[in-house]
Formats: sequence, C-alpha cells, structure tokens
Amino acid sequence: MSSDRIDAESKVSGNQANIPARIRRELDIDDGDHLRWHVENGTLRVEVVQQETGTFANFDGYDGDEETDVTTDHDAWGVDAG
Repeated sequence: MSSDRIDAESKVSGNQANIPARIRRELDIDDGDHLRWHVENGTLRVEVVQQETGTFANFDGYDGDEETDVTTDHDAWGVDAG
C-alpha cells in the first residue's frame, strides 16, 4: 500500500534527525523510549518501544540471606576503609 501523504518532515543533521513534536505527542514518544529501525524494500519503518515506567521498573529487590544497613552501606560506598 502506497501513500503520498506526508505526516511530517525533519532534516538530518550530524547523522541525527528530530522527531516532529506532533508525531511524538501522537505516538506518546518520551525520553528513554527506543526506536527500532526496519528497512523493507527501500522503505523505512520505525517501531516505538516504550520505556517501562520508573527507574527501578525491572528491579526485583534484594533477596539475599545477608542483612543490610542501607544508610551505612550508602554512606560508605566508594570509600576505602583501609
């Protein structure tokens, strides 16, 4: 199926192209989302992959046997105790 309709246009600069605001809003594209690029018979198709919400979206928590003290561990992180 071919279409002559142009939804939006942007210019490539330094190997980068901006996504027009109207398209970002319509597809709910936000910082952190990924774009998957597909070339099919000379036609470019872009798939939007939405970022899962929250910084720790994939974090299952600590399930170790050792007890922790987050305040002490945080304050001491990166400090050489020796």
